[in-house]
Amino acid sequence: MAPFAEKAMKPKIHPDYFDVTVVCACGNSFQTRSTKKDLRVEVCSGCHPFFTGKQKLLDAAGRVERFQKRYTKKEAGTPASS
Repeated sequence: MAPFAEKAMKPKIHPDYFDVTVVCACGNSFQTRSTKKDLRVEVCSGCHPFFTGKQKLLDAAGRVERFQKRYTKKEAGTPASS
Protein backbone atom coordinates (compact mmCIF):
# COMPACT_ATOMS: atom_id res chain seq x y z
CA MET A 1 0.00 0.00 0.00
CA ALA A 2 1.32 3.48 -0.92
CA PRO A 3 2.24 5.79 1.98
CA PHE A 4 -0.04 8.57 0.72
CA ALA A 5 -3.12 6.32 0.47
CA GLU A 6 -3.85 6.82 4.16
CA LYS A 7 -4.10 10.59 3.69
CA ALA A 8 -6.40 10.55 0.64
CA MET A 9 -9.15 13.18 0.41
CA LYS A 10 -12.44 12.34 2.03
CA PRO A 11 -15.20 11.50 -0.47
CA LYS A 12 -18.34 13.62 -0.94
CA ILE A 13 -17.14 16.71 0.96
CA HIS A 14 -15.40 18.61 -1.86
CA PRO A 15 -17.26 20.83 -4.35
CA ASP A 16 -17.54 19.92 -8.03
CA TYR A 17 -14.80 21.31 -10.27
CA PHE A 18 -15.80 22.55 -13.75
CA ASP A 19 -14.02 23.60 -16.93
CA VAL A 20 -15.14 27.23 -17.43
CA THR A 21 -14.57 30.13 -19.79
CA VAL A 22 -13.67 33.38 -18.04
CA VAL A 23 -15.03 36.45 -19.86
CA CYS A 24 -13.61 39.92 -19.20
CA ALA A 25 -15.41 43.24 -19.68
CA CYS A 26 -12.87 44.10 -22.41
CA GLY A 27 -13.99 41.07 -24.44
CA ASN A 28 -11.01 38.83 -23.68
CA SER A 29 -11.80 35.24 -22.70
CA PHE A 30 -9.78 32.23 -21.58
CA GLN A 31 -10.30 28.71 -20.23
CA THR A 32 -9.67 27.66 -16.64
CA ARG A 33 -11.13 25.42 -13.96
CA SER A 34 -13.34 26.58 -11.10
CA THR A 35 -16.03 25.56 -8.66
CA LYS A 36 -18.31 28.16 -10.30
CA LYS A 37 -19.86 27.43 -13.67
CA ASP A 38 -19.75 31.02 -14.96
CA LEU A 39 -16.98 33.59 -14.38
CA ARG A 40 -17.17 37.20 -15.53
CA VAL A 41 -14.45 39.66 -14.50
CA GLU A 42 -13.99 43.42 -14.89
CA VAL A 43 -10.21 43.39 -15.40
CA CYS A 44 -7.96 40.70 -16.89
CA SER A 45 -4.27 40.50 -17.78
CA GLY A 46 -5.15 41.74 -21.27
CA CYS A 47 -6.52 45.08 -20.06
CA HIS A 48 -4.95 45.60 -16.61
CA PRO A 49 -2.58 48.63 -16.58
CA PHE A 50 0.16 46.69 -14.78
CA PHE A 51 0.39 44.11 -17.57
CA THR A 52 -0.28 46.41 -20.54
CA GLY A 53 1.88 49.34 -19.44
CA LYS A 54 -0.96 51.77 -20.16
CA GLN A 55 -2.16 53.80 -17.22
CA LYS A 56 -5.86 54.62 -17.21
CA LEU A 57 -6.78 57.73 -15.28
CA LEU A 58 -10.10 57.16 -13.59
CA ASP A 59 -11.85 60.43 -12.83
CA ALA A 60 -14.48 60.21 -10.13
CA ALA A 61 -16.94 63.07 -10.65
CA GLY A 62 -14.46 65.64 -11.97
CA ARG A 63 -11.99 65.41 -9.07
CA VAL A 64 -8.96 65.76 -11.33
CA GLU A 65 -10.34 68.91 -12.95
CA ARG A 66 -11.22 70.40 -9.55
CA PHE A 67 -7.71 69.66 -8.28
CA GLN A 68 -6.06 71.19 -11.34
CA LYS A 69 -8.36 74.23 -11.21
CA ARG A 70 -7.67 74.78 -7.51
CA TYR A 71 -3.90 74.40 -7.62
CA THR A 72 -2.93 75.88 -10.97
CA LYS A 73 -1.66 79.43 -10.81
CA LYS A 74 -3.26 82.34 -12.59
CA GLU A 75 -1.27 84.49 -15.01
CA ALA A 76 -0.64 87.03 -12.23
CA GLY A 77 1.01 84.35 -10.09
CA THR A 78 -1.63 83.95 -7.38
CA PRO A 79 -3.40 80.63 -6.69
CA ALA A 80 -6.84 80.21 -8.23
CA SER A 81 -9.74 80.74 -5.84
CA SER A 82 -12.25 77.94 -5.34
